[in-house]
Amino acid sequence: MIERLKTWDEELFLWLNANHYNWMDPVMFQLSETITWFPLYAIIIYFIYKNDPKNSWWVFGGIALTILIADQVTSGLMKPYFERLRPCHDERWTDQVFNYRRCGGLYGFASSHAANTFGFAVFLNLKMKGKLRFLPWLFFWATVVSYSRIYLGVHYPLDILVGALIGALAGLISWLIIVFLKREILKILLK
Repeated sequence: MIERLKTWDEELFLWLNANHYNWMDPVMFQLSETITWFPLYAIIIYFIYKNDPKNSWWVFGGIALTILIADQVTSGLMKPYFERLRPCHDERWTDQVFNYRRCGGLYGFASSHAANTFGFAVFLNLKMKGKLRFLPWLFFWATVVSYSRIYLGVHYPLDILVGALIGALAGLISWLIIVFLKREILKILLK
């Protein structure tokens, strides 16, 4: 069953990766770069702080915890454990994979980009629910960033899907930890 799933994943990757356009190559590359999103992060930080300056550090701490968990699980544990070559490093696809500019590390399962962006989206949507209207759009942003990794030839679809699930779980765990800590600290202060 695992081999069949792997075959479907590779076939879907080859089909998705084959559909690219020269004008979109640099666009997808930029969408995949962290620095591109600094203005978005600055805007989000501003609105989080503006919404509740006194408690904003809880949100920032939760974001940091989410990224820490998501990134360490994918890059620190999964990639070295599973050792699944990125498509752009796999010699079977040398003449078939479109890869723009660079390939990245040797292993790609699971995607840290997907984990970090979906973790960020899940945590903020849980923590700031109803306080900032644009937050549901973070899921669209996470999807676009994640898809850019397939387009660029550096991840298979399952790398993205599993990374997104790891990120969503990291966001949920971080939110639960923040809620728990806030409640416990409040109990201590009220005694």
